[in-house]
Amino acid sequence: MEAKASFFSTLSGLVRFLFWILLIGVLLYQFFAPQSLEKKRLGALEAMQNERGSRVITLIHRQETASLFGIPVKRFINIEDAEAILRAIRLTPEDQPIDLILHTPGGLVLAASQIAQAIQKHKGKVTVFVPHYAMSGGTLIALAADEIVMDPNAVLGPVDPQIGNLPAASIIKAVETKTPEKVNDETLILADISRKAISQVTSLVTELLEKCMPEEKAKEVARLITTGQFTHDFPITVERATSAGLCISTDMPESIYKLMDLYPQMGAGRPSVHFVPMREPPEAIVLPATQS
Repeated sequence: MEAKASFFSTLSGLVRFLFWILLIGVLLYQFFAPQSLEKKRLGALEAMQNERGSRVITLIHRQETASLFGIPVKRFINIEDAEAILRAIRLTPEDQPIDLILHTPGGLVLAASQIAQAIQKHKGKVTVFVPHYAMSGGTLIALAADEIVMDPNAVLGPVDPQIGNLPAASIIKAVETKTPEKVNDETLILADISRKAISQVTSLVTELLEKCMPEEKAKEVARLITTGQFTHDFPITVERATSAGLCISTDMPESIYKLMDLYPQMGAGRPSVHFVPMREPPEAIVLPATQS
């Protein structure tokens, strides 16, 4: 019995020891893995800057993991992003080109507007690269650039304002379908705010577009994408953007795609898409002719 008790005691101690080793390993991984990835990202940005002779700035919003338990955190354009990008632009020589890589679902109108106006005021050429999508506020920022480069399958999106979780244009339409006495005061206030928001964003988009198209055309395009004629997630493809009068290039540098590989989608468990790199087919083996 004593030998058996001693065995289980030793086994219990070994399990505890392995548990603590595993816990320490997880903690060390959580600490060092992000630093290693961040170092690779900065190295890729520096290489791109040297190659293109520009200031390279990224605004990439992935669903990142945070903390020991890998809790996913959704990202969007916020005031902190605006402050960081404005600082980067301020620290860039006036005549130096800027390359801005956008991958975002959008975010706060105020933050996106600040970034767009800072880009518009920069004297050097500003190129926005959209490898996958730049919706809503991301589109607003892209319109401020001197050149927009998109992957052939990338998309932009409408910039119609959202009041809370509701489209401003839909709030106005809902109010207009009823007589005022059948609408509560809160909804009437939201409708008033919605009209002002649409007017403000339409004016800003028009101002951004006037640098690349006539004033009347700029107003027409601005009304098209700000007044709720489409759903907020409507994809504006390269073809649609070009037909609307935007100057879009699809000459996306390979270095952009390699940089995006350093921003993996995390927090979703195992990847849902797999593929293997294409390899060159082996050369045909020619057998020697046989003699009869």
